[in-house]
Amino acid sequence: MSTLTEAASGYRAGRTLPLRVELVRQLRRRRTLVMGAILAALPFVLVVAFAIGGEPDGTDGRVTLMDTATASGANFAAVNLFVSAGFLLVIPVALFCGDTVASEAGWSSLRYLLAAPVPRARLLWSKLAVGLGTSLAAMILLPVVALAVGTAAYGWGPLEIPTGGELTAGTAAQRLVVVVGYLFVSQLVTAGLAFWLSTKTDAPLGAVGGAVGLTIVGNVLDAVTALGGWRDFLPAHWQFAWADAIQPRPEWSGMIQGTALSITYALVLFALAFRGFARKDVVS
Repeated sequence: MSTLTEAASGYRAGRTLPLRVELVRQLRRRRTLVMGAILAALPFVLVVAFAIGGEPDGTDGRVTLMDTATASGANFAAVNLFVSAGFLLVIPVALFCGDTVASEAGWSSLRYLLAAPVPRARLLWSKLAVGLGTSLAAMILLPVVALAVGTAAYGWGPLEIPTGGELTAGTAAQRLVVVVGYLFVSQLVTAGLAFWLSTKTDAPLGAVGGAVGLTIVGNVLDAVTALGGWRDFLPAHWQFAWADAIQPRPEWSGMIQGTALSITYALVLFALAFRGFARKDVVS
């Protein structure tokens, strides 16, 4: 009896499942390494594509961000974010946040973690923090590699704006940091969907696929102009509002609305995940 009492008196819920342990576990997983390799490879693929196809030219006299891709390393980094924001960056967020709890259930290790004992709230906080952290790291990895590759291929210089004017290299780097931050916030809805689904199913693919699928549905609905003002309530409607940050005089209203909407939806979904998991009968 005294041994059990001593063990209980030394127990600290906050010390169970340390973040560093969970982080190392997730970083060593093959899906994390593969996803990182894919994101790091994208800039090299685009450089080869531009080398084969030649420099992009504007169509019908109109110049887009894609047409300025080879102007400088900063332009190349911005183009990489542009081509990946709609779908590619959704995948690591859904993967890292949707696979985290469901995979433990799929491996039948979730009940053993809770029997350790790791409090359910502590387990979810650790999983969520690491999932969001690795998602942010993935979003930082892409522009950093793209900036390095673009600078090596096209030189270090100002960011040319398609509508006219340019940003100095230093200012462009600061604006790209803002863009990455906004992209991360805008993907919190996908993270919330994936994490909530991860607490509801034992199939990681179901949680990841469900989050990606619902995100795609949101993009499709945003393309339906007949919805009118209702599209303002879709997170997808604001996913490219970051383009206003790479203007000579940045416009923040779109990003503010997109940020508020994403955070609101995400908080609701995270709350549903914690509430449902606290009452869930864990048998796997």
